[in-house]
Amino acid sequence: MAVGEYVSVRSQRELLEYQIELQRHQLDHTPAQERDILREIYEAKGLSRAEAALIVKRIMHDPERAIDTFVREEIGLSAETMGSPVAAGLGSLCAFALGASVPLVPFILLHGGAAFALSIGASGLALFAIGLGVSRLTHRHAIWTGVRQAALGGLAAAVTFAIGSLLGTAVH
Repeated sequence: MAVGEYVSVRSQRELLEYQIELQRHQLDHTPAQERDILREIYEAKGLSRAEAALIVKRIMHDPERAIDTFVREEIGLSAETMGSPVAAGLGSLCAFALGASVPLVPFILLHGGAAFALSIGASGLALFAIGLGVSRLTHRHAIWTGVRQAALGGLAAAVTFAIGSLLGTAVH
């Protein structure tokens, strides 16, 4: 999961780098066309043609600002919103390791049905707690968000268990 997250964020950064170079090339070779594109974007946002033209004229005086504006406005990419591939990978590694430990620890401490029951209970509580945390960020109803998180996690676990049982690989 950590490697996947690293590759995902790194790929986003590479896309941003490519788009910056593409915009630089387009500004050098077709500045009038690029100016028209940016003016149309601002007009679509509600500015008059004159207002949009004035803003575009000011932006085009600084090539680096123009490139940043084109990448942000035309393509919707921004270096500030991307984050670090290493930080994303390490964050994913820690989150998945911590999350995976919740259902596994009961099997280290206990055996059989007791371990299974404790694993399900601890996982349900952890998922509910995550839902409560999410509700604080989203300002949604805490209990509902906790129940939803626990229910979706339980559904995912049940489907995984069922597939494992069908394939003959489930642990009983």
